[in-house]
Amino acid sequence: MTTTPEHLAYVLRLADNALILGQRNAEWCGHGPILEEDIALTNMSLDLIGQARMLYTHAAELERQLTGATKTENDYAYFRAEREFANFTLAELPHFGPLSGNADADKDYAVTIVRNFLYATLMLHLWSALESSDDTQLAAIAAKSVKETRYHVHHAREWLVRLGDGTDESHRRAQAALDYLMPYTSEFFAADAIDDAAAAQRVGPAPASLEAAWRADVDDALADATLTPPAPVQHVMTGKQGEHSEHMGYLLAEMQSLARQHPGATW
Repeated sequence: MTTTPEHLAYVLRLADNALILGQRNAEWCGHGPILEEDIALTNMSLDLIGQARMLYTHAAELERQLTGATKTENDYAYFRAEREFANFTLAELPHFGPLSGNADADKDYAVTIVRNFLYATLMLHLWSALESSDDTQLAAIAAKSVKETRYHVHHAREWLVRLGDGTDESHRRAQAALDYLMPYTSEFFAADAIDDAAAAQRVGPAPASLEAAWRADVDDALADATLTPPAPVQHVMTGKQGEHSEHMGYLLAEMQSLARQHPGATW
Protein backbone atom coordinates (compact mmCIF):
# COMPACT_ATOMS: atom_id res chain seq x y z
CA MET A 1 0.00 0.00 0.00
CA THR A 2 1.05 3.61 -0.51
CA THR A 3 2.65 5.25 2.51
CA THR A 4 1.30 8.67 3.45
CA PRO A 5 2.21 11.17 6.18
CA GLU A 6 -1.11 10.38 7.89
CA HIS A 7 -0.25 6.68 7.92
CA LEU A 8 3.05 7.44 9.66
CA ALA A 9 1.37 9.80 12.12
CA TYR A 10 -1.23 7.16 12.98
CA VAL A 11 1.42 4.54 13.78
CA LEU A 12 3.36 7.06 15.87
CA ARG A 13 0.23 7.83 17.90
CA LEU A 14 -0.16 4.17 18.75
CA ALA A 15 3.50 3.96 19.71
CA ASP A 16 3.42 7.11 21.82
CA ASN A 17 0.42 5.87 23.80
CA ALA A 18 2.15 2.59 24.60
CA LEU A 19 5.47 4.21 25.49
CA ILE A 20 4.08 6.96 27.73
CA LEU A 21 1.72 4.69 29.67
CA GLY A 22 4.48 2.10 29.95
CA GLN A 23 6.76 4.77 31.40
CA ARG A 24 4.07 5.86 33.84
CA ASN A 25 3.29 2.36 35.07
CA ALA A 26 6.99 1.60 35.44
CA GLU A 27 7.00 4.13 38.28
CA TRP A 28 5.45 1.38 40.42
CA CYS A 29 8.53 -0.84 39.96
CA GLY A 30 9.80 -1.44 43.49
CA HIS A 31 6.87 0.49 44.95
CA GLY A 32 3.84 -1.75 44.34
CA PRO A 33 1.29 -2.10 47.13
CA ILE A 34 2.10 -5.82 47.36
CA LEU A 35 4.90 -7.87 45.78
CA GLU A 36 2.62 -9.59 43.27
CA GLU A 37 1.35 -6.24 41.99
CA ASP A 38 4.85 -4.84 41.82
CA ILE A 39 5.76 -7.69 39.46
CA ALA A 40 2.47 -7.55 37.51
CA LEU A 41 2.71 -3.82 36.77
CA THR A 42 6.37 -4.12 35.85
CA ASN A 43 5.56 -6.88 33.37
CA MET A 44 2.66 -4.91 31.88
CA SER A 45 4.94 -1.89 31.52
CA LEU A 46 7.37 -4.08 29.61
CA ASP A 47 4.50 -5.25 27.39
CA LEU A 48 3.59 -1.66 26.57
CA ILE A 49 7.18 -0.63 25.93
CA GLY A 50 7.61 -3.71 23.75
CA GLN A 51 4.57 -2.66 21.73
CA ALA A 52 6.04 0.83 21.41
CA ARG A 53 9.34 -0.57 20.14
CA MET A 54 7.64 -2.61 17.42
CA LEU A 55 5.54 0.38 16.37
CA TYR A 56 8.49 2.80 16.33
CA THR A 57 10.50 0.34 14.24
CA HIS A 58 7.59 0.17 11.81
CA ALA A 59 7.29 3.97 11.84
CA ALA A 60 10.99 4.24 10.96
CA GLU A 61 10.42 2.13 7.86
CA LEU A 62 7.38 4.20 6.88
CA GLU A 63 9.36 7.41 7.32
CA ARG A 64 12.22 6.00 5.24
CA GLN A 65 9.74 5.31 2.46
CA LEU A 66 8.33 8.83 2.72
CA THR A 67 11.46 10.93 3.13
CA GLY A 68 14.49 8.68 2.89
CA ALA A 69 15.40 9.50 6.50
CA THR A 70 17.05 6.78 8.57
CA LYS A 71 15.69 6.62 12.11
CA THR A 72 15.58 4.16 14.99
CA GLU A 73 13.13 3.55 17.82
CA ASN A 74 15.45 5.55 20.09
CA ASP A 75 15.15 8.62 17.88
CA TYR A 76 11.39 8.62 18.34
CA ALA A 77 11.45 7.86 22.07
CA TYR A 78 14.35 9.99 23.27
CA PHE A 79 14.99 12.77 20.78
CA ARG A 80 11.59 14.25 20.04
CA ALA A 81 10.23 17.32 21.80
CA GLU A 82 7.05 17.35 23.86
CA ARG A 83 4.89 18.79 21.05
CA GLU A 84 6.00 15.97 18.73
CA PHE A 85 4.45 13.29 20.94
CA ALA A 86 0.85 12.42 20.10
CA ASN A 87 -0.33 10.27 22.99
CA PHE A 88 -3.67 10.56 24.76
CA THR A 89 -3.57 13.00 27.67
CA LEU A 90 -4.86 10.18 29.88
CA ALA A 91 -1.61 8.25 29.44
CA GLU A 92 0.65 11.01 30.74
CA LEU A 93 -1.20 11.89 33.93
CA PRO A 94 0.61 11.04 37.19
CA HIS A 95 -0.72 8.43 39.58
CA PHE A 96 -1.97 11.14 41.96
CA GLY A 97 -5.73 11.39 42.08
CA PRO A 98 -8.13 13.88 43.61
CA LEU A 99 -7.68 12.23 47.02
CA SER A 100 -3.87 12.39 46.95
CA GLY A 101 -3.57 15.95 48.22
CA ASN A 102 -0.63 17.12 46.09
CA ALA A 103 2.06 15.88 43.74
CA ASP A 104 4.34 14.98 46.66
CA ALA A 105 1.78 12.59 48.12
CA ASP A 106 1.93 8.83 47.73
CA LYS A 107 0.66 7.43 44.45
CA ASP A 108 -3.00 6.40 44.44
CA TYR A 109 -3.37 2.81 43.21
CA ALA A 110 -7.02 3.40 42.37
CA VAL A 111 -5.96 5.97 39.76
CA THR A 112 -3.54 3.46 38.24
CA ILE A 113 -6.15 0.71 38.06
CA VAL A 114 -8.95 2.88 36.65
CA ARG A 115 -6.65 4.36 33.99
CA ASN A 116 -5.30 0.94 33.00
CA PHE A 117 -8.81 -0.45 32.74
CA LEU A 118 -10.15 2.40 30.59
CA TYR A 119 -7.13 2.36 28.27
CA ALA A 120 -6.67 -1.41 27.99
CA THR A 121 -10.36 -1.92 27.28
CA LEU A 122 -10.09 0.52 24.38
CA MET A 123 -6.92 -1.10 23.09
CA LEU A 124 -8.39 -4.59 23.18
CA HIS A 125 -11.01 -3.45 20.69
CA LEU A 126 -8.54 -1.37 18.68
CA TRP A 127 -5.90 -4.09 18.39
CA SER A 128 -8.61 -6.55 17.40
CA ALA A 129 -9.71 -4.21 14.61
CA LEU A 130 -6.13 -3.59 13.53
CA GLU A 131 -5.60 -7.30 12.92
CA SER A 132 -7.53 -6.65 9.68
CA SER A 133 -5.50 -3.58 8.70
CA ASP A 134 -4.30 -3.30 5.10
CA ASP A 135 -0.93 -2.43 6.67
CA THR A 136 0.24 -6.01 7.08
CA GLN A 137 3.07 -5.13 9.46
CA LEU A 138 0.68 -3.21 11.71
CA ALA A 139 -1.72 -6.16 11.57
CA ALA A 140 1.07 -8.47 12.74
CA ILE A 141 1.92 -6.13 15.63
CA ALA A 142 -1.78 -6.05 16.54
CA ALA A 143 -2.00 -9.85 16.57
CA LYS A 144 0.79 -10.01 19.15
CA SER A 145 -0.41 -7.03 21.17
CA VAL A 146 -4.02 -8.20 21.49
CA LYS A 147 -2.88 -11.22 23.51
CA GLU A 148 -0.99 -9.04 25.96
CA THR A 149 -3.81 -6.52 26.17
CA ARG A 150 -6.35 -9.22 26.97
CA TYR A 151 -4.40 -9.90 30.18
CA HIS A 152 -4.11 -6.18 30.93
CA VAL A 153 -7.90 -5.88 30.79
CA HIS A 154 -8.35 -8.96 32.98
CA HIS A 155 -5.92 -7.64 35.59
CA ALA A 156 -7.36 -4.12 35.72
CA ARG A 157 -10.97 -5.30 35.72
CA GLU A 158 -10.42 -7.67 38.63
CA TRP A 159 -8.80 -4.92 40.67
CA LEU A 160 -11.48 -2.42 39.68
CA VAL A 161 -14.17 -4.71 41.06
CA ARG A 162 -12.08 -5.51 44.14
CA LEU A 163 -11.62 -1.83 44.93
CA GLY A 164 -15.09 -0.64 43.98
CA ASP A 165 -16.95 -3.41 45.75
CA GLY A 166 -14.53 -3.58 48.67
CA THR A 167 -14.29 -1.40 51.75
CA ASP A 168 -15.84 2.03 52.11
CA GLU A 169 -12.39 3.58 51.66
CA SER A 170 -11.47 1.56 48.56
CA HIS A 171 -14.89 2.32 47.03
CA ARG A 172 -14.46 6.02 47.73
CA ARG A 173 -11.04 6.08 46.12
CA ALA A 174 -12.12 4.07 43.08
CA GLN A 175 -15.13 6.33 42.51
CA ALA A 176 -12.98 9.45 42.88
CA ALA A 177 -10.45 8.05 40.39
CA LEU A 178 -13.23 7.23 37.92
CA ASP A 179 -14.75 10.72 38.25
CA TYR A 180 -11.29 12.21 37.68
CA LEU A 181 -10.22 10.10 34.69
CA MET A 182 -13.37 9.33 32.75
CA PRO A 183 -13.61 12.81 31.15
CA TYR A 184 -10.22 12.24 29.52
CA THR A 185 -11.61 9.30 27.55
CA SER A 186 -13.55 11.62 25.24
CA GLU A 187 -10.27 11.96 23.34
CA PHE A 188 -10.40 8.25 22.47
CA PHE A 189 -13.29 8.75 20.07
CA ALA A 190 -12.76 12.29 18.75
CA ALA A 191 -11.60 11.78 15.16
CA ASP A 192 -9.38 14.24 13.35
CA ALA A 193 -7.81 14.37 9.89
CA ILE A 194 -5.24 11.68 10.77
CA ASP A 195 -7.91 9.29 12.04
CA ASP A 196 -10.08 9.99 8.99
CA ALA A 197 -7.19 9.34 6.61
CA ALA A 198 -6.23 6.12 8.41
CA ALA A 199 -9.80 4.87 8.12
CA ALA A 200 -10.03 5.85 4.44
CA GLN A 201 -6.76 4.04 3.70
CA ARG A 202 -7.91 0.99 5.69
CA VAL A 203 -4.96 1.38 8.03
CA GLY A 204 -7.11 1.62 11.16
CA PRO A 205 -10.75 1.83 12.21
CA ALA A 206 -12.71 5.03 12.68
CA PRO A 207 -12.53 5.84 16.41
CA ALA A 208 -16.30 6.20 16.68
CA SER A 209 -16.74 2.60 15.52
CA LEU A 210 -15.14 1.38 18.77
CA GLU A 211 -17.11 3.50 21.21
CA ALA A 212 -20.26 1.41 21.68
CA ALA A 213 -18.38 -1.82 22.44
CA TRP A 214 -15.97 0.04 24.75
CA ARG A 215 -18.82 1.66 26.67
CA ALA A 216 -20.64 -1.65 27.02
CA ASP A 217 -17.53 -3.27 28.53
CA VAL A 218 -16.91 -0.31 30.82
CA ASP A 219 -20.52 -0.13 32.00
CA ASP A 220 -20.55 -3.88 32.69
CA ALA A 221 -17.39 -3.65 34.80
CA LEU A 222 -18.60 -0.56 36.67
CA ALA A 223 -21.84 -2.32 37.55
CA ASP A 224 -19.88 -5.24 39.01
CA ALA A 225 -17.70 -2.77 40.89
CA THR A 226 -20.73 -0.84 42.23
CA LEU A 227 -19.29 2.35 40.71
CA THR A 228 -21.30 5.13 39.08
CA PRO A 229 -20.24 6.50 35.68
CA PRO A 230 -19.78 10.27 35.83
CA ALA A 231 -21.81 12.52 33.58
CA PRO A 232 -20.36 13.00 30.08
CA VAL A 233 -18.34 16.13 29.36
CA GLN A 234 -18.14 18.20 26.18
CA HIS A 235 -14.49 19.15 26.45
CA VAL A 236 -12.05 16.99 24.46
CA MET A 237 -8.38 16.77 25.43
CA THR A 238 -5.74 17.45 22.80
CA GLY A 239 -2.82 15.16 23.63
CA LYS A 240 -2.94 13.40 20.28
CA GLN A 241 -2.57 16.79 18.60
CA GLY A 242 0.62 17.37 20.60
CA GLU A 243 -0.94 19.75 23.13
CA HIS A 244 -0.21 18.15 26.49
CA SER A 245 -0.83 18.65 30.18
CA GLU A 246 1.77 20.21 32.45
CA HIS A 247 2.81 16.70 33.51
CA MET A 248 4.20 15.63 30.14
CA GLY A 249 7.36 17.72 30.24
CA TYR A 250 8.40 16.26 33.60
CA LEU A 251 7.78 12.72 32.36
CA LEU A 252 9.88 13.27 29.24
CA ALA A 253 12.66 14.97 31.19
CA GLU A 254 13.05 11.88 33.35
CA MET A 255 12.65 9.41 30.50
CA GLN A 256 14.96 11.15 28.03
CA SER A 257 17.67 12.61 30.25
CA LEU A 258 20.21 9.79 30.04
CA ALA A 259 19.97 9.40 26.27
CA ARG A 260 20.28 13.15 25.75
CA GLN A 261 23.28 13.43 28.08
CA HIS A 262 25.06 10.58 26.33
CA PRO A 263 23.78 10.44 22.73
CA GLY A 264 24.94 7.38 20.88
CA ALA A 265 26.09 5.60 24.02
CA THR A 266 25.71 1.82 24.17
CA TRP A 267 25.80 -0.67 27.01
